[in-house]
This record gives sequence, structure tokens and C-alpha cells, in this order.
Amino acid sequence: MTDTIIDVPGVIARSDDADFLRELIQDAAQRLMNIEVAAVCGAGHGERSPDRENQRNGYRPRQWDTRAGTIGLNIPKLRKGSYFPTFLEPRRTAEKALMAVIQEAYIHGVSTRAVDDLVRAMGLTGTSKSQVSRLCEEIDERVQVFLNRPLEGDWPFLWLDATYVKLREGGRIVSMAVIVAVAVNSDGRREILGITVMPSEAETFWADFLRSLTRRGLRGVQMVISDAHEGLKAAARKVLGAGWQRCRVHFQRNLLARVGKTNKPVVSAVVKTVFAEKNRDQAHVRWREVADNLRDRFRDVAELMDEAEHDVLAYMAFDESLRSKLHSTNPLERVNKEIKRRTNVVGIFPNREAVIRLVGALMLEQNDEWAVSRRYMPVEKLTSVCDGADAATMIAAQ
Repeated sequence: MTDTIIDVPGVIARSDDADFLRELIQDAAQRLMNIEVAAVCGAGHGERSPDRENQRNGYRPRQWDTRAGTIGLNIPKLRKGSYFPTFLEPRRTAEKALMAVIQEAYIHGVSTRAVDDLVRAMGLTGTSKSQVSRLCEEIDERVQVFLNRPLEGDWPFLWLDATYVKLREGGRIVSMAVIVAVAVNSDGRREILGITVMPSEAETFWADFLRSLTRRGLRGVQMVISDAHEGLKAAARKVLGAGWQRCRVHFQRNLLARVGKTNKPVVSAVVKTVFAEKNRDQAHVRWREVADNLRDRFRDVAELMDEAEHDVLAYMAFDESLRSKLHSTNPLERVNKEIKRRTNVVGIFPNREAVIRLVGALMLEQNDEWAVSRRYMPVEKLTSVCDGADAATMIAAQ
């Protein structure tokens, strides 16, 4: 049988402090592979057994990069079939997508110096186009299945937000919007519904994206939550027949941009008194009082408040337990930060497909995390919302 005891004193005796951990890991990994191969073959190395089903056929060397440094492994080969150690699982989908994007950019000669350094650090120098193609095909298949899956049931609340990336198109570098759609279903769980890359946030592009979601089964949307985009607002009303909530956080930023630095704290504090109101009618009364009080000194602020009153307070039409989740695009903030963290590494994408590949892989992993986490909204409140869909949508759209 394979000896499973690691001679720790022996390893220490023949290693200095710097190499001790690497040799210990190497010894453990080699022994683990021997155990796994013995289980596959039905007998240990050199052991005669009637249960043997396969035989060893030499080794193939492999470098294993760990936090303790690079470790050389000798992976056993088999006469029939193949063997791959369980502890050398392929990278997570998003990491593979990132590697594919970087490789593709490097091969096409469009990467920045930072990306080039990262490619070399990852040991990807000299990667062939065929290797990149195979890697991309595997990722694209999983991402496209996820992004084109049918949408079942009602989705009362839909969050939309954009972050921008640079890519090459038509022989020049352009900035394009990466749109992410997140919704809550009637079971109270969040899901990533889809993503797209748009040249601008014009109404026609928003309408095309929303129609693609409805073709997959999106229905029952009562409110769309987003930043102030007239094109999106019009598309949501036209395609989904839904009300619109202007992100409260973005509105406050827009409002304070019209105020001098010394007056920002005062204006911010006064406007926040509106959001402290629990009753919808009282919130509207307080909103108009604040706007009138600020009109003499801050006319631009008052005019913006006059214009945005119903859009910013649309969330007040729903139950108080849901309002903290509805008044802004905060549910998408963490998602967008993760997208920016990964896309900033690439710098300039070679094409739109590369953007979809990386962002789609990230969203697939995020969706899996949400699937096993706690519900985002209480089911009983959503049930009452869906039952009174027509009235709630009409109020929110005022």
C-alpha cells in the first residue's frame, strides 16, 4: 500500500527555512496523487492485486504556482484514460474569463504595459491563438446559456445601471456602456437578468435591451429603479408599462452639484428631512416646503426639486418594509465595483465579445451566490404587491 506518512523531520533536516514549506507541500501533493491514482487503478504502485483495473505509465512534469512559491510536480500517467489531481481544479469561471480576455488582448497587440506585465507574471507569454480560442469557447458557452435562460414568474422590481469600459471598434478606441439588469422575483430573491454593451444610453438602445428581456419572459415589472436617464425612463414606460424610481443617492449628488462647497452640508441636511417622513402624503408636503424655503437662496436647487419630486418619491407608494431597497440603485453598487475592478485590469478590450465574456462570467458567479443567500425581500410583502400590481404601478408612475 502507498505510504501516507510524511517524514516531517526528514524534510526539515534537508531544507532551510525558506524551502521547508515548499518541500512539505510538494511531498504532501505527491503522496495525495499516489493515493488518488491507487484508487483509480484499484491497486497501489507495484502491487499485485486481482482488483487492478489500470496501470501507471510514467509521469508528466507540471509547475504548480502556490502562495509558497512554484512547486514542481510529477503527475502520474495511466495506460488507459487520463488522471488529473483533484487539488489542481481549473480556475473559477470569472478567473478563466479574465485570463482569456488578457490573452486575447495580448495576442492582438492592444494591451497596455500593465496588462503585458500581468500576462508575463501569469506565465501566459507565448500563448497560441488556438489555446485562447478553446478557452474562450468554453466560457462563451456557459455565459450564453446563462444570459439567454428563460425568465419565469413575475419580477416586480427591476434595477438598471451602467458602468463604462473602453474597447476597440472600427479601428478606434471607444467608451461603451455595460448595462446590468437585476430584478427581484415574487419569491423575494435577486437575480441577474441580463447584460449588454451599448454605444450610448439613448432610448432606442434601452428599448432594444428591455425587449430582449421581455422575449425571454420578463413580466410583472411595476417599477424600474435607475439613475436619471430620459431614454431609459421612456423605454421602461413604453416596453414594460412600468413606473420609474429615480435613484435617490444620484439625485442628491446632482442636487448638491448646484450648491457651493460651504452650503452643501446645510442643504443636504434640509433635503434629508423629506426622506425621514414615513407617510407618502407628508413626504410630498415636506418636499414642497423644503423647495420653497430654498428657492430664494438656491433657485437651481428648488427648480431641480420641482422637476424631480414624483420621480424621487415614487418608492413611497410601496410598503415601508420595502422602501430601503427601492429608493436607489445601491443593490447594483457592489456588482459594478466588482466589474470595474476586473475590467480595469484589462484596460482596453479587443471587442464587445470580450466584454460580454468577462462581465457575463462575473455575473454568473454573482447569481450563484445570491441563489444560496437569504431572501432579499419578504415573500408576504411581495405577494401583496403583485396582487395590487395595477394600483401600485399607477401610483408610482404619477
